Amino acid sequence: MALTQRWVSRAKRRMSTSRFLRHLPNALTVLRMLLVPLLALRVLQHDYTAALCITFIAAVSDGLDGLLARHFGWQSRLGGILDPLADKLMLVVSFVVLTIVGAIPLWLTLLFVGRDLVIVAGAVSYHYWVGPFDASPSMLSKVTTVFQLLLVLLMLVRLSELWLAPDSLTLVLIGATALLCVASGLHYVARWGGQARRTFQQRRQQRNAAP
Repeated sequence: MALTQRWVSRAKRRMSTSRFLRHLPNALTVLRMLLVPLLALRVLQHDYTAALCITFIAAVSDGLDGLLARHFGWQSRLGGILDPLADKLMLVVSFVVLTIVGAIPLWLTLLFVGRDLVIVAGAVSYHYWVGPFDASPSMLSKVTTVFQLLLVLLMLVRLSELWLAPDSLTLVLIGATALLCVASGLHYVARWGGQARRTFQQRRQQRNAAP
């Protein structure tokens, strides 16, 4: 009897630990979100080395929470919402504060933010007028995010004077990021616009076919 009770107690502790660990990816995502204001403060105070370290920690936590979620099957609906939100928050704030200190041109930040506003407005309109849709990012959008992150990292490295990257590299990365922002934004508009058009055509055909 005592042996059975000990086995049950151990099983309960394992289950409790397992439930706790399931939330580890989400906890890392929340940590990444909490680092955003600290990153902004470090940049605005011209402590670029600290800002670079914070960005590195955020990038590591981003990769780690995704790895844990996929490897152990700890994906959750909340994590699916928080993870891209944390990534977007980090990038938007980074672009804004780096624009304030003169590292990233204002027009590029406006293009970046404007693209995201168009995507959000399109998603809301599609959901309201058409219905549910696949919100997973396209490959082009993922590449755009990578270039945006590379630009942030390059600017922080230059500002911290760890490596004085040539101006030509900076200009190329700025130009590539701008082109990808436009291309990915247009891709979303074309994809969702095409899906909406096909959905409306199907609905019209169903109404016409109805007795």
